[in-house]
Amino acid sequence: MTPQFADATDSAIPVHVIEEGAQDAWANDRPPRVQAWVRANGFTGALGWHLLIPGDDGAPAAVLAGYGTAAARARGRFHLAAMAATLPEGTYRIASGLPESDTETEALGWLLSGYAFARYKAQEAGKARLVAPEGTDAARLQTIAAGECLTRDLINTPASDMGPEALDQAARDLAADFGAAVTVTAGDDLLAQNLPLIHTVGRAAAQAPRLIDMRWGDAGPALTLVGKGVCFDTGGLNLKPGASMGLMKKDMGGAATVLGLARMIMALKLPLRLRVLIPAVENSVAGNSFRPGDILTARNGKTVEINNTDAEGRLVLADALTLGAEDSPDLMISMATLTGAARVAVGPDLAPFYTDDDAMAQAVSDAAAQVADPVWRMPFWEPYEKMIEPGIADLDNAPSGGFAGSITAALFLRRFAGDTPYTHFDIYGWNPTPAPARPKGGVGQGARALLDALPQVLGL
Repeated sequence: MTPQFADATDSAIPVHVIEEGAQDAWANDRPPRVQAWVRANGFTGALGWHLLIPGDDGAPAAVLAGYGTAAARARGRFHLAAMAATLPEGTYRIASGLPESDTETEALGWLLSGYAFARYKAQEAGKARLVAPEGTDAARLQTIAAGECLTRDLINTPASDMGPEALDQAARDLAADFGAAVTVTAGDDLLAQNLPLIHTVGRAAAQAPRLIDMRWGDAGPALTLVGKGVCFDTGGLNLKPGASMGLMKKDMGGAATVLGLARMIMALKLPLRLRVLIPAVENSVAGNSFRPGDILTARNGKTVEINNTDAEGRLVLADALTLGAEDSPDLMISMATLTGAARVAVGPDLAPFYTDDDAMAQAVSDAAAQVADPVWRMPFWEPYEKMIEPGIADLDNAPSGGFAGSITAALFLRRFAGDTPYTHFDIYGWNPTPAPARPKGGVGQGARALLDALPQVLGL
């Protein structure tokens, strides 16, 4: 269930946000017993510390929420969400002290603190419900939270229940909710429709590979979202070691993220024409697995030498990007859990992205800072183009040497976007340690930044 804001009520418990060192200034205007309580508990307004203030009946009458210093807050995000997850069940309202510039982000974080993945086991989510702070667009924030929760649920579901067929059904369910149209090309029909790389990567799996194509909207600029939907990645014949295979249910994180973003776009009725393309496959091992050394021909006629079957994501995306570019959209964006090199470069919390459009890069970076969805621009570095050219084919899917792996993967994908304005996100899609508003597990990255940037980028 997607977390919702509580209805406004006079009985909502007030939350006073206190910066570090400002506790005395706040307490001086309160009754002596409150002043004594704050002093006796040593509350200082330090970030992450909250203090319940009891009423005459012993029940919570107010909450002090430590908000630390600007320097301390810069080292994290969704600070009130940490408190929300541990407060007693009840309805709360922000009464004072929260900077206006932080209100929407903190309110969204509070909402997301109520998320729990409970498909297989009952899980306790935060039960402290927040009244939407004055001045916030509550409906928009709840819509964003619903998109993020969809992304998390899809990533968290293991491949036993989230193979290509289930991902297909998830897209159909989303389309049905918003009146979108879906067509799916599966199995050998991929070859008939000239989507050979998607077929080749997924043909060894028990469930047929497929290309999911969802369309919504009939007016406005055209936006195409392409999401990597590798529902499980064994590495193929270049088999991953067990330790590297353990999280591969999340290798469809790009697909999950674009579906979450699509849900936000459709629910908010953005005036654009949306297309979502998801190559949904499982990279498995069988007698008909594709092999190292194979040379494959993509939809656009380019030949690709396979030097590692574990670099399969860029192959399925290549056909999808080519198909998307044939429509000449105003903007095409791919999102994929594509390379370990991106994690080495920026860690799990940052989403690196690539674009040749400086205005697009600035809009996304500014939006990311505004909505606490961190991203980092990386370069389409032209001198590395030769690294993806093996000599006996047009392209190499896994250049040797190990250098600049995220950049070379992005350069590979750009070869299939044609002349379409194109941006690529190399996301991780997973939160390895619990954090405020982000439990351990699947997480959306870059979607909220894109949602905020799209009006400027597309002139909506």
